[in-house]
Amino acid sequence: MNNICVFGLGYIGLPTAAMFAHHGANVVGVDVNQHAVDTINQGKIHIVEPGLEAIVKQAVDNGKLEASLKPVHADAYLIAVPTPFKGDDHTPDLSYIKAVSKALAPLLEKGDVVILESTSPVGATEQMVAWLAAARPDLTFPKYHEPDTEADIYVAYCPERVLPGKVVEELISNDRIIGGMTKESTKKAQEVYRIFVEGELLETNSRTAEMAKLTENASRDVSIAFANELSIISDKLDINVWELIELANHHPRVNILQPGAGVGGHCIAVDPWFIVNQNPDEAKIIRAAREINDSKPDWVINKINAEIDKLKEQGIEKPTVALLGLAFKPNIDDLRESPAVNIAQKMLDADNATILLVEPNITKLEIDFLSKHPLVTLEGAIESAHLLVFLVAHREFKLVDINERNFIDVVGLFNC
Repeated sequence: MNNICVFGLGYIGLPTAAMFAHHGANVVGVDVNQHAVDTINQGKIHIVEPGLEAIVKQAVDNGKLEASLKPVHADAYLIAVPTPFKGDDHTPDLSYIKAVSKALAPLLEKGDVVILESTSPVGATEQMVAWLAAARPDLTFPKYHEPDTEADIYVAYCPERVLPGKVVEELISNDRIIGGMTKESTKKAQEVYRIFVEGELLETNSRTAEMAKLTENASRDVSIAFANELSIISDKLDINVWELIELANHHPRVNILQPGAGVGGHCIAVDPWFIVNQNPDEAKIIRAAREINDSKPDWVINKINAEIDKLKEQGIEKPTVALLGLAFKPNIDDLRESPAVNIAQKMLDADNATILLVEPNITKLEIDFLSKHPLVTLEGAIESAHLLVFLVAHREFKLVDINERNFIDVVGLFNC
């Protein structure tokens, strides 16, 4: 397994490609984004992830890592492309996986390993195999219901399970679920990951691996929904929810998570809907948790609007409101499914206040509806705003002096 080809050079694909290269494999990373390809080939990175740029630079300088718009033949192929929704009913969109399958199929040779890492609904790996098999009838592919059957190509599903901000460390140390379409596929995929993974490589089949990834994130989503619901109830009852949670967590068997502005990111805010979409009648708790977390930004907006109304009653015709933080979690630059972005969009659309946007981890907003609203510095926002709204617990915000300031803190920066 000396030659690896990784499709998708985003928040998971690039660190994974870099880690293979760092541990001696020859890696070609493939992406449709010319800017990303050019940046990586300069030994730089187009995302924010602590410790990653040094690894990428060393790998590029050593000739072990190259980014490209086109795939090349390899011993193993890893697919880490997006799986968004199509339409408003949360139907999974597998078009990116289908596009990779089309590009990959002509390159396949007997004995190659294909690993899907993209978070996907149950059955996505089998669908990918069907696309590959249709394009390459000269090769035999594994079948889920025939786990002992030999095939020309080995196929597995192996989900990522890393924390943004700690990806470099967790890619190496975390246990990995290796879900082969056949038993032999599982073993071949284990050989690939053993190049750099020090954690345990847990064996299962592809469907169970797919569901395990969704289950992990749905479990987190349900726990966060409980905390978010508690925050809404506590606000109504004039109770400090962070004090409440801290006290309750002193129980030896209670571990309540922290509430926030909602839930974001490509995983927790998305994956539970894959379960609901396939099991609409059975996934009652999972659906309820998603609805609670998806509705939390509107609750925050109502809090902001209430404070704006108070400022107008004081004679300020159009108050200035600083929204502090746009990423989906602290100290990263990732805006995917961010509740703070949702809040920003709706507040800008309402046009009942002058909105200042602060996000210290990025320099330019590339989201269409926000791109015409330039970011302001934290210092500038503090100086100009009548109301500070803390939407993300970035480290920079912890140093803000809130004495004699109007502020809303939905992430517990100043309420613990």
